[in-house]
Amino acid sequence: MALFGTDGIRARAGEGPLSPESVRRLGRALGTLLREAPKIFLPRVSASVRRALRLPARLSGRRVVIGRDTRASGPDIEKDLLHAMGVHAIRVGVVPTPGVAYLARRWKAALGIVISASHNPAHDNGIKVISGEGFKIPDAAEARVEEVWAASEPGPRPGTSERRDSAPYFRFLRTQLPAGRPLKGMKLVIDCAHGAASPFAPKLFRSLGAAVKVLHAAPDGLNINEGAGALHPDQLAAAVRAAKADLGAAFDGDADRCILVDEKGEVRDGDHILAFCSRSMKRNRTLGGASVVSTVMANLGLEKYLQTLGLRLDRVKVGDKFVAEEMMRTGARLGGEQSGHVIFLDAATAGDGILTTLRVLKVLLEEKRPLSALCEGLTKAPQVLVNVPVKEKPDLASVPSVRDAVAAAERELDGDGRILLRYSGTEPLCRVMVEGMDGDKVKRAAEAVATAVRWAIGT
Repeated sequence: MALFGTDGIRARAGEGPLSPESVRRLGRALGTLLREAPKIFLPRVSASVRRALRLPARLSGRRVVIGRDTRASGPDIEKDLLHAMGVHAIRVGVVPTPGVAYLARRWKAALGIVISASHNPAHDNGIKVISGEGFKIPDAAEARVEEVWAASEPGPRPGTSERRDSAPYFRFLRTQLPAGRPLKGMKLVIDCAHGAASPFAPKLFRSLGAAVKVLHAAPDGLNINEGAGALHPDQLAAAVRAAKADLGAAFDGDADRCILVDEKGEVRDGDHILAFCSRSMKRNRTLGGASVVSTVMANLGLEKYLQTLGLRLDRVKVGDKFVAEEMMRTGARLGGEQSGHVIFLDAATAGDGILTTLRVLKVLLEEKRPLSALCEGLTKAPQVLVNVPVKEKPDLASVPSVRDAVAAAERELDGDGRILLRYSGTEPLCRVMVEGMDGDKVKRAAEAVATAVRWAIGT
């Protein structure tokens, strides 16, 4: 059984890789490797990034920071994970994933661990492992953890723990805007998805002077992401229009991403954020080069817009971990995903929905223009994404009917578009993405390919 997917371990809570026995074995495997080979958890980080983020020169070999989102299953998973790790655990309770990354770095821990299934429903959960420097651990480290996990026993290994407040993360976020109440006079609507942003975002934006209407910030352990948050921005858009707000921000369950709504009620995704933030950072000479990093899912319109700024779009496979790795390789300071994961490598090591909202507000204050005006430069190419539930995940190039459907769709697009098929790393889905300049052709091509996938391997 494989443990790690695109973004850590994710499954139905209490089952498979998240059964109590499996989680205890995972804890033992992580503890073993922290003692025997701690350096495997550290990704390669350029000297310039180390200087910019003031990364710690030394880490504690047996100290981990552990946090979670608001799922009812989180405390039991935390208890099982620490059962056999044999380390000193700093427990911070409910906190966004990027908060754990920040605190692990600040407290010079060897690892950060987040118990969360991000945007998944409450019956799922997951475990994300973060290096002591604040980055997702490398693929090679995940593979080694799986090897040791397979040979581990779930028996206890004593460790120690303490409870600490996550206030340093809150104070870090507060420093992203000028002192005082710079948002005084602004109206914001914040959707916390009943998740990890709930204890942080409303208090933070109010402390900055904004008038804040809060949606979905009453977690009960079972309602995380339920018709709320970044995957369901329609309620946020309606609330922004009703309140005549300046901006709306919707977070997912662990608050590592956000989707925005402008003052007119229009939804703005990660492509929009990358577009106007790249312009601002280039003007302020903080972009770190001539490239912005995104994934194969980034809209063609973003690529064309960046070209008008003299910038290049570097594409990587889907996953904020791969975006961060490419940024560290090239020296780029801005990268992210269409889904709302955005990394500002001049300030943080991980995608952070709350930090992203603050950086957007900073641009609004600097340019004295509404969000709709900031987004005007980006013209998106029509793009259709179809999620097809599948019963298996074979190599799609080896499925003749799918291969033929893709070839036919490419002929239909006539070189003026692109088709991307990929499996979700966390769910039994095949994602069919088609984009091009002719919207009708894009829709026909997407449905034709999705139908072929559905008939060949669909549930």
